[in-house]
Amino acid sequence: MPKQTPVRSSAGSRSEQLLAPLERLREEMTSTACLAPLERMPLDPTYRQSAENLLQYLCLRRHEVRDLQAQLAQLGLSSLGRSEAATLAAVTAVIGILRRLEHPDAETPVMPALGLSEGERLLEAHTRALFGQPQSERPVRIMVTLPSEAARDGRLIEALVRQGMDCARINCAHDEPASWRAMIEHVRAAEKRVGRACKVTLDLAGPKLRTGPIATAPGVCKVRPRRDAYGQVASPARVRLAWEAADAEDAGADARLPIAGDEAVKFRPGDTLKFRDARCSKRSMTVVAAEPGGCLVELCKTAYFISGLRLRHLRAGKTLGRLRVGELPPREQHLRLRVGDTLVLTADTRAVEPPSEGEAARIGCTPPQVLAAVAEGDPVWFDDGKIGARVEAASTEALTLRITQVAHASGCARLARDKGINFPDSDLPVRAPTEEDLETLAFAAEHADIVEMSFANRAEDVVVLLDHLANLRADHLGVVLKIETRAGFENLPAMLLAGMRLARFGVMIARGDLAVESGFERLAEVQEEMLCLCEAAHVPVIWATQVLESLAKKGAPSRSEITDAAMGVRAECVMLNKGPYILKALTTLDDVLRRMRGHRSKKRDLLRPLRVAALAGAKT
Repeated sequence: MPKQTPVRSSAGSRSEQLLAPLERLREEMTSTACLAPLERMPLDPTYRQSAENLLQYLCLRRHEVRDLQAQLAQLGLSSLGRSEAATLAAVTAVIGILRRLEHPDAETPVMPALGLSEGERLLEAHTRALFGQPQSERPVRIMVTLPSEAARDGRLIEALVRQGMDCARINCAHDEPASWRAMIEHVRAAEKRVGRACKVTLDLAGPKLRTGPIATAPGVCKVRPRRDAYGQVASPARVRLAWEAADAEDAGADARLPIAGDEAVKFRPGDTLKFRDARCSKRSMTVVAAEPGGCLVELCKTAYFISGLRLRHLRAGKTLGRLRVGELPPREQHLRLRVGDTLVLTADTRAVEPPSEGEAARIGCTPPQVLAAVAEGDPVWFDDGKIGARVEAASTEALTLRITQVAHASGCARLARDKGINFPDSDLPVRAPTEEDLETLAFAAEHADIVEMSFANRAEDVVVLLDHLANLRADHLGVVLKIETRAGFENLPAMLLAGMRLARFGVMIARGDLAVESGFERLAEVQEEMLCLCEAAHVPVIWATQVLESLAKKGAPSRSEITDAAMGVRAECVMLNKGPYILKALTTLDDVLRRMRGHRSKKRDLLRPLRVAALAGAKT
């Protein structure tokens, strides 16, 4: 009987086709060319394996492997879609299985030391080094941006620590060192009272581009009574008049006005104050209570008060004296812009007046030297992407812009002073850290646990920061790179390797500026790539910008905000911005992250038992 030739299975023939490209890929990942950058990089020992894995992951992602992934999945094998933490190990494991499918007695390739469990352990170790031990069963930390009033209100910080804040962030673009110090003292005191650790992070201001000043207008105070649905006065407006400067608010009145005049004349209930308001409309107010230093009056018709407005004080129809409204705070002005309008962005940073009818609006740019790096046709964005424009003419002194987009239902947007400017296609001559940042580092070295480097754009920026920390002998400080520009995203791999000089190192995905720089439609793709790169580097990530923003500011979240917050479980820390309902936002985020930890770990879905599945089983 003739000897039969064994028939190779379809799986066997397919495995043979898949082996060759994977073998070539593994050879490339272990080559000297791939790993050469390690030889010239000063790495912290805890990041040596991580740096090697990052380079191997980059090697994998230079190739088009989607067809290969689909074929591996059809064989029931790993498709390499979750290989970030241990890339070489994932490729090697698949090669070993394919070899055995082809030849059961084939030699199994030697697995690298960095396996998946070791990669996850390294990420967790680096996270603990930066943020400390997790204080609850929720492994994802929560960072909260402290408001300015936290310098005066230690109870707010204590409440935040009790509710689960793991890291207090102080934005050094606002307030001053005395306020920062007060906030930090409140955090340290809250740690002792609550018995729970909380890291302090100082966010360096960085080279933020902003609009210049706009001239203020004379102060005006509008006061109006409350009316019912029929326009009748339901209750008069209450105004406190005082022989002193006006406060911004007055809890016992609708408005507070400073007055000047003859202080010898005393007020009595029933007295009348008559005047013509800023519109020359006749108005009168009735004194309802005399107070030390002034009086409380009621007003039944809407009135506009300005500095110097004259008041006639009467009692029983007799004039007792004349008063005037004191100096009111000046009004902030803004530029009104519509699609098609012209805006001149100028190097002159003196205060500008809003344009007259038919004139082009003008506003300064700080720092002014960036204008020389912008070319005709480049896009420009203002105020976190609310206003878009394109350069029609460019010089070192001014850019003539055409407004192309406004994010307002009325079709008219308002541009104020000190609003952010983005030039996503321009190579600007600004570098981080700035001189001011370096001065702040000395304060951080003494008081903080972590510093955030704003607008980290290139590896050289990171080296400058780390060298300065070394000179300050501040090796205890953790460093977080805020990625908020297109250049920062494109240079992220090099910056990750540069940052691995430190044992305490992280990355913040600052999605506000990043969305403007990269384009809102591309943000989801960009943040996904950043999560993958940082996982491959075993570098902890902070998920930031507008997380539960409506809840923190208005008291109620949107559906999309809850979904976005749930995505934060893929990071090691989630940041909340300040707002009057920040405690409520913190409680909600803590609950969302606790729930999601049973469903997802990084890119892997976790199959915890589902109650709905148990109920379905009971019914069938």
